[in-house]
Amino acid sequence: MPCSGRPPILVYVLCTGGIHSKLEQTLASTISNGECVIVSSTSVTSVIGNAVKSWTFVVQDYSLLTVHSVRNLFGARRYFTDLVKQMDLIGVGSLRIVVVALFCVGGVIVLNASSQFRRFGETVLAGDALSLALIRELGPVFTALLVAGRNATAMASELGSMVVTEQVDAMRSFGVDPIGKLMSPRVLATVLVLPLLVALGDCAGLLGGLLVAGFTLHVDAEQFWTRAIDVLVFGDLCIGFVKPVVFGFIVATVGCYQGFRVKGGTEGVGHATIAAFVESSVIVLVVDLFLTRLLLSAFNL
Repeated sequence: MPCSGRPPILVYVLCTGGIHSKLEQTLASTISNGECVIVSSTSVTSVIGNAVKSWTFVVQDYSLLTVHSVRNLFGARRYFTDLVKQMDLIGVGSLRIVVVALFCVGGVIVLNASSQFRRFGETVLAGDALSLALIRELGPVFTALLVAGRNATAMASELGSMVVTEQVDAMRSFGVDPIGKLMSPRVLATVLVLPLLVALGDCAGLLGGLLVAGFTLHVDAEQFWTRAIDVLVFGDLCIGFVKPVVFGFIVATVGCYQGFRVKGGTEGVGHATIAAFVESSVIVLVVDLFLTRLLLSAFNL
């Protein structure tokens, strides 16, 4: 298991016969500071086994770091100024791109579905379909992906630069917990502002759909808004606001994790920035699949 927050060391060696076992014993005798050295041959089973072990270590390290940051939220020492600053950077800074993107998404949905609505003579259903799609799925997912691209990468690059320049070590030397100072405010700020961004993005998406529906389907604005609101039930609203909380937590923790685990100088900062966006986006989409199924079952939708 890794020690002191450092990742495990994986050593892949091509050996035959008894050389592999002798080399494994030699490397095992050099283990120090609680680090694990895994010696592997190039066989398929060994490669798969070591890959599983490596991912297990990563998940464990991520989980411990996340638990540490959450625990600091309830500690005696709180950083309210940092929290407000991060809420401004994440919320206000992302507002424009979220509103513009969801406005276009709403218009595109109605534009693509207009031919089908017109074919069956049910043009009034444009508001129903768009409202459900945005509230349940597209609003939370699109907003989370946009925030991941803008803020998770920023968290990884900023924290990674601090790790590379040893500013994090300097904070520890002064008795300041870098997780509580740097990570916890970012996680809480993302969890708090993402539902608000989703709400504004949903309104922008409905507005975009309204304009397109008015020009292509000639749907009355009052009728559109009435059906878009009436089709929603309490469960839809719960789904629309539970997902952003979960997605915000994922985006922030993955971005901070990649930043704190930077290795290799400035080049490592670049790799961490890319990994923060890719991993947080993929995890959001995977979690969305299971979370949607769970919430639909919970509210009998």
